[in-house]
Amino acid sequence: QLEENVGARLLNRSSRHVELTDAGQVLYREAQTLLRQAEDVRTLVQRVDAGLRGRLRIGFVGSMLYRGLPALLNAMRAELPDVEHVLTELNSHDQIEAVRRGEQDLGFIHANPLPPGVQARDLVAEPFVVCLPQDHRLAGRESLRLDELAGDDFVFFARAASPSYYETVLAMCVSAGFMPVIRHEVRHWLSVASLVSQGLGVSIVPACLSRSGLAGTRFIAFEHQARSVSQVIWPQEGRSPLQEKALALVERQFPAG
Repeated sequence: QLEENVGARLLNRSSRHVELTDAGQVLYREAQTLLRQAEDVRTLVQRVDAGLRGRLRIGFVGSMLYRGLPALLNAMRAELPDVEHVLTELNSHDQIEAVRRGEQDLGFIHANPLPPGVQARDLVAEPFVVCLPQDHRLAGRESLRLDELAGDDFVFFARAASPSYYETVLAMCVSAGFMPVIRHEVRHWLSVASLVSQGLGVSIVPACLSRSGLAGTRFIAFEHQARSVSQVIWPQEGRSPLQEKALALVERQFPAG
């Protein structure tokens, strides 16, 4: 029946002896290969089902580089060595949309209002600081009042990229008694600090950026109540075993409270 199926003679037969033909030997070797591949596929499927293999698409805002993301990625590589981690730097708004559409498995964002279908967990809360060029008149101070910057040009995080952050920083200025002169809006915090380092304005940034080591800047404390909050976000429905394992690692790396 097998010979009929493949259309070739596989065995030489006699009354005393049966042996494989050349075609039969080829089929035998290929069958052994297929059996080994089938076992490999079975193992692969089992590991994917257990969340030990696959691809994890991760978005992040630049400030997470100074808020524990590198340590988390090292932990993921150690615990999930067969998982491919695809990293993309995106602002919070774009990450939220990517997670909502299923284009991103995890996102690390600045706290923002979330649409239905996206869940979040707070990770880190830090104060804001003032970012000044190193030659600014107030750069030598240990602390300052925000209203002392009322006459300066400001670099803001773009409203379109993170409306809640924009409103938070704007509200701090208004509470200090002035409306800031916003000369530049950019979509990444490191771009904010870079423009400040070039003398193109001053800014209010998360305290973690003081760990960026960016030359030409000074980070100075000021009195305020607001906090910069980082969150991890993920799809509410249809989470894979790999996403579940990744979220468990996030919880371990960023314990609540």
